[in-house]
Amino acid sequence: MTSCPQVDVALVHAPVVNRRGEVIGSAVTNLDLHDIARACRTFGVDTYWVITPFARQQELSAQILNHWLEGHGKTANPDRGEALSLIRLRAGLDEVIAETRVKWGREGIVVATCAGGQQEMTTYFALRQKIEEGVPVLLLFGTAWGLAPEVFSRVGITLPPIHGTGNYNHLSVRSAASIILDRLLGFREN
Repeated sequence: MTSCPQVDVALVHAPVVNRRGEVIGSAVTNLDLHDIARACRTFGVDTYWVITPFARQQELSAQILNHWLEGHGKTANPDRGEALSLIRLRAGLDEVIAETRVKWGREGIVVATCAGGQQEMTTYFALRQKIEEGVPVLLLFGTAWGLAPEVFSRVGITLPPIHGTGNYNHLSVRSAASIILDRLLGFREN
């Protein structure tokens, strides 16, 4: 990629599902904030949205960010602060979609990642081409056991699941985000 892509990442903490398929809200983790922000910064993502409707989770996340952006962490590890500065905390997906529409000045594609796969699926190559053509993309990642069914009503397309060599498919969201961002935005020699 030669120019800055119009790509945002959103980590959805609610609504997501638990292992029984029940719709829940999950907790924000320090690791998800740090590691996904670092991947976003590495691959040129514009904004990393962290979506949680829970006030206490937003407060905790804001405290963590403040440490790295304004507190001791800012001088101790400025690179970490550079990555974490991409994070914006929001209560819901609709709010994020509206803000990205205003930011990009047009409607973008909302893309879901899903370990189980969904019907309206595209390839990584096809989405990479759209990104290279300048189409704005909001890439959704789910926490817990994945995005709740109601989220998919806001999604335009899904990406195929990441598959390894066997049937085991339980990557952390941090690992999945890094792999997917590399596939969509990473340098390619060929």
